Amino acid sequence: MEQMEPFMPMPPRGRDTNYVVRGNLFRIEANMFFLDDKYNLLGEQIPSNQTQEIARAVKERNLDLSGLRNERIASDDGVYFISAFYALNPRIIETAYLVIYADVTGLSYFASTINTFLIVLVCIMFVAAAFFAFFLSNSITRPIRELCTLAANIGRGDFTPNDYGFKDIEFVELNAALNKSAKQLGIYDSEQKAFFQNASHELRTPLMSIQCYAEGISCGLMKPEEASNTILQETARLNEMVKDLLYISKIDNITAAYTTTKTDLITVIRGCAARQQAVADKEQIRFSFDLDKQPVYCECVGELISRAVENLITNAIRYASSEIVISCHKEAGLITICVADDGHGIDSETMPHIFERFYKGKDGNHGIGLSIVKSITEQHGGSIEAENNNGGAMFTITLPSKKRR
Repeated sequence: MEQMEPFMPMPPRGRDTNYVVRGNLFRIEANMFFLDDKYNLLGEQIPSNQTQEIARAVKERNLDLSGLRNERIASDDGVYFISAFYALNPRIIETAYLVIYADVTGLSYFASTINTFLIVLVCIMFVAAAFFAFFLSNSITRPIRELCTLAANIGRGDFTPNDYGFKDIEFVELNAALNKSAKQLGIYDSEQKAFFQNASHELRTPLMSIQCYAEGISCGLMKPEEASNTILQETARLNEMVKDLLYISKIDNITAAYTTTKTDLITVIRGCAARQQAVADKEQIRFSFDLDKQPVYCECVGELISRAVENLITNAIRYASSEIVISCHKEAGLITICVADDGHGIDSETMPHIFERFYKGKDGNHGIGLSIVKSITEQHGGSIEAENNNGGAMFTITLPSKKRR
């Protein structure tokens, strides 16, 4: 037999020895008994039910008592941890082993309860996490779906705004931006339809006049000299209108058709006045200037600004009595250009519509000139205002000196 660690103390014959460890939550009992190498109880021990259960379990599992340390045994009565030591005592002749066991049934039950509780808790947390994940994903995907529907409606030409009442500020801002875009696109669509309707009407009028006079000449009903003068006048009017329509189509996308440069507006204004001087002299109207002495530079499309100023001067010549005052000043990064006449002014009925395309006030031409001025000014990041001043009309263009990024 190999040398084993002896265990000297012996329990009194005829009973088991119990050592009790008390805890706050459960109770652990430590007991001992003797077995021979055949797993039989030795001496005059009076075994308890626990002892008999453990001895039977050790025998059934055929455990090696010489190396038995902290072995877990579960039976119908409980759960135990056992260890065995070789017993050396002169009173015992046969080979004996001291078997010590601890009843951990309460601790095992507690651990099992904790494990069950943890499993249930994990399941609850999983269900809760799945629910909140579904709720969170739905709170994100639902607004996106609704905004996609709004964007699709805009793409189909339905510009009706829709306020979904989102709670998240980001979706609220995006919804407001889409509604604003829809409103602007709706206005643009209406303006485009009205533009084409008005343009076709305005073009048809001189064409019909030219056709009538041409037929009169062909049938011998009109004198060719008189009819040709009318045809030439209508042709010139038609040519001017087509030129204006081409300008409108260009200034709707200024960056694609033109390049901005640093332009001296004083030079532009004087050039516009010089080109209209002959017309003004014919109508016995003089130009007066109130311009800065230094050059007034502006990052703009010089050709378009020149067209806008020339349209204002042409409009002023049509209504002025004797004088047109043109001014240009730069102050605090803003440039103001004013064209004022001494005519009868703008009546209250015309004032709200004066910059609308194809709107013709009293003695108006074809209703495109001032709308071109407004479009050019806004494309440059500026604004235009019309008012009555000292009896006559005054138009004021305000432009930033530098191009806005």
